[in-house]
Amino acid sequence: METLWNKGIETPPEVTRFTVGNDPQWDLRLARYDIKGSMAHVKMLGKTGLLTPKETEEIIAALDKILDKILQGRLIIGQQAEDIHTLVELELSKDLGQTGKKIHAGRSRNDQVMTDIHLYLKDVCRNIARMTARLFGCLQEKSELYKDIFMPGYTHERPAMPSSFGLWLGAYAELLVDDMYQLGAAWQQCDQNPLGSAAGYGNSFPLDREETTRLMGFATLKFNSIAAQMSRGRTERSLSFAMASLAGTLNKLAADCCLFSGPDYGFMEFPDALTTGSSIMPHKKNPDVWELIRARCNSIQGLPNQITLVSTNLTHGYHRDYQLLKDLLFPAIDSLMDCMGMTILMMSNLQVNGSILQDSRYDQLFSVETVNHLVMNGVPFRDAYLQVASSLSDGTFIPEKDIHHTHTGSTGNLANEKIREKMALALSRILDPK
Repeated sequence: METLWNKGIETPPEVTRFTVGNDPQWDLRLARYDIKGSMAHVKMLGKTGLLTPKETEEIIAALDKILDKILQGRLIIGQQAEDIHTLVELELSKDLGQTGKKIHAGRSRNDQVMTDIHLYLKDVCRNIARMTARLFGCLQEKSELYKDIFMPGYTHERPAMPSSFGLWLGAYAELLVDDMYQLGAAWQQCDQNPLGSAAGYGNSFPLDREETTRLMGFATLKFNSIAAQMSRGRTERSLSFAMASLAGTLNKLAADCCLFSGPDYGFMEFPDALTTGSSIMPHKKNPDVWELIRARCNSIQGLPNQITLVSTNLTHGYHRDYQLLKDLLFPAIDSLMDCMGMTILMMSNLQVNGSILQDSRYDQLFSVETVNHLVMNGVPFRDAYLQVASSLSDGTFIPEKDIHHTHTGSTGNLANEKIREKMALALSRILDPK
């Protein structure tokens, strides 16, 4: 196997297998970003005179050919190279001979892989933001559609006060805004260029790091070379916290839908095609999709801790420990995107029960309404509270079901437009940064 650090000493195959790990698998998703970073690096080397114009042109053309292979799915990291960085340099050397070997001047695999990851995670942030925007739109649409259909609101998993499907759905939409605030913070960490920090201490070449920053579309540099190296692990952890926040929102929504779509509640249902059956019970309509979303999102919520544990107790500078972060983060990204797609599918097919509160079991939900009505008619609140409590106790309570809530964020004033404005601003920081 070709390595960039080969000194002519044979490495036992078991050591190669152990140290290479899953990089050939995960590096395929970094391949196009490795080419993007390499093109920027080569153009910068040409600008500073470290490559001739002819060499620059030849290497860029060769990198374009490698990119075509990547986009067509024809590039394979097989036994000949340990990672994408080695493979690209190997391909260039085969194509251009000695010229191809000049590409590594002024950089290390340390800053190369960080650049790839920063570029990749910027796209991940964009993809998560776009998917969140779709889910947000679906929730707000359903919130408006069902704003006048009431349902029980709960505290301590006990019926508490009247709520509405509009209020419930709108709540999850607004929680997604908070998740986008977290994602925006992760985006800002990703949007810094580490290229040129080399192994962590810069080098003696007259690199133009501002030029590679511009060419790759980063907002700014990670200026200090050591700080650039120490961003490894921190960048992944920042994104993992944003992913965990979003997973927490999906998890709670899934838990609600599992419970409230059951026959004991009957608040809502989903088409038979989106549920599963039992091998022995013909009547079952199991919420397997929601249960798997709930479980997967629980797993994603553990991701920050996993990344923290791998990255902790390490002195400054690069450590091979960081390689394992791909094994943790990359599958979690795929899982979160799957969960979001399935959540959109399920919520798009939500069907609600419009007559829940007609059931007398929910009459006590209106106790606060009765208390407030008495207060509005001059009865002190504590006296009104005791009066209604007494009627509940002796069975004389008569619910007042004519609800008129007007304050912002209540069943009668969902403020969905204001929430849309908040989300638009949060998304713009990721999808349309200035």
